[in-house]
Amino acid sequence: MAGFAGAYDSICGRAVNAAIIRIFGGGFQVTLAPDLLDKLSRIVGANKLLMDAEAHVQYGRDWTRVETPSPAAVALPGSIEQVQALVQLANAEGLAIVPSGGRTGLSGGAVAARGELVVALDNLNQIGAFNSIDRSVVCGAGVITEQLQQFAEDQGLHYPVDFASSGSSQIGGNVATNAGGIKVIRYGMTRDWVVGLKVVTGTGELLELNAGLIKNNAGYDLRHLMIGSEGTLGIIVEVTIRLCRAPTDLAVMVLGVPDMPSIMSTLAEFRQQMELTAFEFFSEPALQKVVAHQDLQRPFDEPCAYYALLEFEQTSGSEMDQAMALFEHCLEQGWVLDGVVSQSVAQARNLWRLREDISETIARWAPYKNDLSVVVSKVPEFLTAVEALVNAAYPDFEIIWYGHIGDGNVHLNILKPESLSIADFAEQCGEVSKGVFEIVREHRGSVSAEHGVGVLKKPYLPYSRSPLEIELMRAIKRSFDPNGVLNPGKIFDL
Repeated sequence: MAGFAGAYDSICGRAVNAAIIRIFGGGFQVTLAPDLLDKLSRIVGANKLLMDAEAHVQYGRDWTRVETPSPAAVALPGSIEQVQALVQLANAEGLAIVPSGGRTGLSGGAVAARGELVVALDNLNQIGAFNSIDRSVVCGAGVITEQLQQFAEDQGLHYPVDFASSGSSQIGGNVATNAGGIKVIRYGMTRDWVVGLKVVTGTGELLELNAGLIKNNAGYDLRHLMIGSEGTLGIIVEVTIRLCRAPTDLAVMVLGVPDMPSIMSTLAEFRQQMELTAFEFFSEPALQKVVAHQDLQRPFDEPCAYYALLEFEQTSGSEMDQAMALFEHCLEQGWVLDGVVSQSVAQARNLWRLREDISETIARWAPYKNDLSVVVSKVPEFLTAVEALVNAAYPDFEIIWYGHIGDGNVHLNILKPESLSIADFAEQCGEVSKGVFEIVREHRGSVSAEHGVGVLKKPYLPYSRSPLEIELMRAIKRSFDPNGVLNPGKIFDL
């Protein structure tokens, strides 16, 4: 494929034919030639090719706001065949593609800031064949997570992967980022529920992977290679999801604890004797913010350094007595200072809001987010080391901790002081992040536990992956996407 624009080549890592590139003020705009626009329109229909500025902003970014969205166009295909045709045209014309789902990501994986064509999968939103024997259902990539959860409930079953963005995230995006959420301790990640995939490769070919099988050891499982690949290897267009038994009578308990080692002791005690569906944590500053801004009540009056939120099923009628006995034991050991347990569905929902509403609450402070993980046993020493580093480097920064401590995933949020601009704040946090990621490397952890790499974590990938691993990733990328049309510049540079 002949190179067309050196300026674009150096910024995005690939060339664009049949386009006019205007560079301005540190950014640029790609204007597609009329004949290319006509070809795109003929594939998806003129009303499904969006060229207006509002659509470019809406579809050209995810929940991150670091880069200014600047796609060349937005296409909304209505079929798998149209997705294939778009990818084939992109190869012929040298046009980069950014696959787009619900755009709820936090690492810039769905950002189109370099004149790419956004391929938004919103219209592939049909729930297809359901098999009650296999407990499986076929979903288009654009199916909203909450829509799948409701469908499962209507069948008397359950889709357990759950997170705050379930009302807007899409199944294809969940698979592309291997989304986790609040129930991983019991149910695992998205990949644990995917039994089949249809994927359009970087050359426009359609792969049908695994066909819903539970057991399939016939060679490499390319399905799992696609899960978590962030749209760099293929565009996920259809997913076959496994469902499970619906949980029975869930109860929620919030415990106040004096320190992080006490949380881990409490976790170990409960997990040894009960099957938990969730074990989350948040700090006192996080609770203060939520209570002040979400019209919620504190779980109990006395402040504690940290809080643990536990959820468990009541299937036999004895689980509540067992949980209360464990609570009393933890009180006696000094691991827990106080606690409260839900007595109704409404109370359980409000207790969950103390944890789930944190991200929305602190958004007004433009937080610098880190999504980190280590093995569960190392969480206390890891948090202590990170907090000491941030406090020493920037004593005026406020730190908000919360996360899925039951699976070793913690979210470090540094709140922006009013006196700093976003640019200055990001620069300072970027410096401290290097120290944080050194601690991640020392603990053999991950710089991205569940949010993916995208563009924001790309510079820090070597803290979690070896040079050999990254080079093998590049080789895999070249195999599935030889011309580099799919989500260029994400995860790593070729």
